[in-house]
Amino acid sequence: MEPRPFLNAAEELLARSRDRGGETAFVDASGRFSFDELRELSGRAANALSGMELAPGDRLILCLVDSVDFPVCFLGAILAGVVPVPVNARSAAAEHAYLLGDSAAKAAVVSASLLPAFCEGARISGWKGAVLVSGGTGEAGRPALRDLLARSGSRFEPRGAGPGEVSFWLYSSGSTGRPKAALHSGASLLSTARLFAEQVLGIAPGDRIYSAAKLFFAYGLGNSLSFPLYAGATAVLEAGKPTPELVSRILREQAITVFFGVPTLFAALLGSSDLPRPGEHCLRFCVSAGEALPESLGRAWRRETGVDIVDGIGSTEMLHIFLSNAPGDVAYGTSGRPTPGYEVKVIDEGRNPVGEGEIGDLWVRGPSCCRGYWNQPAKTHQTFVDGWMRTGDKYRQTQEGRFVHCGRSDDMLKVGGMWVSPMEVESALARHPAVAEAAVVGCADGRGLVKPKAFVVLKPGFRGAAELAEELQVFVKRHLPPYMYPRSIEFVEELPRTSTGKLQRFRLRRP
Repeated sequence: MEPRPFLNAAEELLARSRDRGGETAFVDASGRFSFDELRELSGRAANALSGMELAPGDRLILCLVDSVDFPVCFLGAILAGVVPVPVNARSAAAEHAYLLGDSAAKAAVVSASLLPAFCEGARISGWKGAVLVSGGTGEAGRPALRDLLARSGSRFEPRGAGPGEVSFWLYSSGSTGRPKAALHSGASLLSTARLFAEQVLGIAPGDRIYSAAKLFFAYGLGNSLSFPLYAGATAVLEAGKPTPELVSRILREQAITVFFGVPTLFAALLGSSDLPRPGEHCLRFCVSAGEALPESLGRAWRRETGVDIVDGIGSTEMLHIFLSNAPGDVAYGTSGRPTPGYEVKVIDEGRNPVGEGEIGDLWVRGPSCCRGYWNQPAKTHQTFVDGWMRTGDKYRQTQEGRFVHCGRSDDMLKVGGMWVSPMEVESALARHPAVAEAAVVGCADGRGLVKPKAFVVLKPGFRGAAELAEELQVFVKRHLPPYMYPRSIEFVEELPRTSTGKLQRFRLRRP
């Protein structure tokens, strides 16, 4: 179904499930909520926000743990023309201060457990907006969301929006600096659901979805909100940290059919005794994004669970995955092929297409591309060129037409005049039975020349020692050209990552 020229994306998503009214849309810690209940609560939220004198275009911060209150407030805001701005629930006070100042939001809905850090951020920034408390009883000057919803009517006439009108913001994870707000139209929600969730993944009524990535991330927003609503499926929401024990329990007890995770979590699950084995789960397949899934990890998951991980790449700017494998067509070690409706190209510094197997810069264009960054015209101009978006990733294309991730553009190394992809070295290291995770960066040697250095997390039972480091170097030389092997190896307890699970290589480069 093609999106109408003028629409309200929240209305469209809610309308798709009218014939499934009494069936379960969301499950959270407080219980189950039907599609009819979600539609009613979203209408109440729209009326409540309008009653707070929030005008169309005003920003509403959503600082929420995963519960039904998130989709209710997100959809209710869009119904009213208010722009929801989800922010990282794990943010410290200083980060909240920056986001409040940058967004110039008029109001916020905040989970009770997150109030201390949020209110301290508001104090630092001098922010004086209205705050609604989710999951609590409220306090002086901060009414409880549930009380306000109870006093508001459920009937609301949705505000229409033009195809290019900004309906919501999403902040990037800030892995290389301050978070940037990507400005999205409501049509992007429908496009990603139709093109990826429906046409690639085949999500359908009867599916039960669980995403370890939270709703405030672009990845999680599609996984747990727009995808299940578009398909008439059920989403299971969990506020807690996705530990292997918790995730394994949810997969078993909630009969999850589609699980969305990230490579680090899949690796942790494989190392856990709680991992559901064949016959102990209802999974049809899993999905991974955030960073490239190592080939060895994907094969191990298939071997231990009996189902595949569908790996792909997306971004906050494109809202969701635009290059992906597909159920029944998985080639581990690759990002698959372009999602229907999207175009990608791999080009050199002169913007000319590179040859088959050559490494170049990945550019993408498609219907869910954001309208640019809030208040950052220079960065917008640099990232978005003639309808294309520079992803900042290095890729090569195989003879079969699949795309292989070679690392971030600013992570590539030139050793002896030859390009070295950190991803390829990490993938080689990951094949060794002692290695749980590895990260490779460039470090200057005694002569000031840049050489690959590996940071390695070992599996339980292995001990970092000079002999093992030398063994790993020899191991890499057997799988890759000799110039690519890491000249030094440092064993570490864990690798630095963002809250989305992305590796922060810049922290490894620091002396």
